[in-house]
Amino acid sequence: MALRMGAFQLLHMDRIPAHAALSESVELCRAAGHPHATGMVNAILRKIATAPMPKEKVFELPASFAERLGHPAWLVERWASAYGRAAAMKICEADQQEPGRGGLFVETAEGLPEIDDGSRLVAEIAAAAMPEVEGRAPRVWDCCAAPGGKTLVMAARLPAAELLATDVSAKRLAAMQGRLRRYPYAAEVKTAVLDAAKAPASLGEFDLILCDVPCSGTGTLGRNPEIRLRLQPEELARQAARQQMILASALKRLALGGRLVYSTCSLEPEECEAVVDAAASGYRRVAMDELVRRVPGLISTDGLAGEAALRTLPGVCACDGFYAAVLERV
Repeated sequence: MALRMGAFQLLHMDRIPAHAALSESVELCRAAGHPHATGMVNAILRKIATAPMPKEKVFELPASFAERLGHPAWLVERWASAYGRAAAMKICEADQQEPGRGGLFVETAEGLPEIDDGSRLVAEIAAAAMPEVEGRAPRVWDCCAAPGGKTLVMAARLPAAELLATDVSAKRLAAMQGRLRRYPYAAEVKTAVLDAAKAPASLGEFDLILCDVPCSGTGTLGRNPEIRLRLQPEELARQAARQQMILASALKRLALGGRLVYSTCSLEPEECEAVVDAAASGYRRVAMDELVRRVPGLISTDGLAGEAALRTLPGVCACDGFYAAVLERV
């Protein structure tokens, strides 16, 4: 601990003279009853104090800054290929920061759940995508709903809709039901345990479907750093196969003129663009900029990429990494 504090003072605290940091660190060892360690502490801190400060690199390869910023090289190489080296570095740097509210919105709207700005943006876009329905209440299905943040945003924005929220996990659904009960405007939301990849015809048809599918989560590494240690390349193909099944099943439940919002918190194209491209034949793609303009309280669109789809990148945009596309049955 004496070494850590001494090194921090030498490297980051300009107002503390080097000799003072050295002396106090050595005295800390002696006062703690470890006089045998004073020579080692003195020697190491002297080396730190006299070592030249590292200069900023003129150019750093993705594999190099992946190691420096604690990311798997294979993952960063993918990001550099898909989004460019500069964006890949910004993603890695953002993942090293403590997660917080992004700043896309003026503030959390009164009554809405506390969720990250990327999740809220997807939910707001889903609500904005609601097509006009005459003569009856519109039907809305959140098919992979837990933990329920997006469900709550849609319930608040679409009070006249009949909203069904389902999830394949009974445990996660039970936790979500408890969350929904805390918000009066979600009192009429219906819930059910259901595998969205096997949606039965008895569900009927829906005017709006939010298909926020399970994914690798590579857009949320700042909040979930364990993913970068656990994820393997072969997992992406497994996720994509599951996502394709969910999307194909959900599209069968879409009413004529209805819209489906497909979204992930992944940065990987095979979980996002490739899944939508495989299923988009026969459906109209809704322009994303048209929907973004309808989102209430949105103050920043910096970094939001795409016209036919939404793409946010950590560090480039002030939120987690998300993808969303909207398909309309015509």
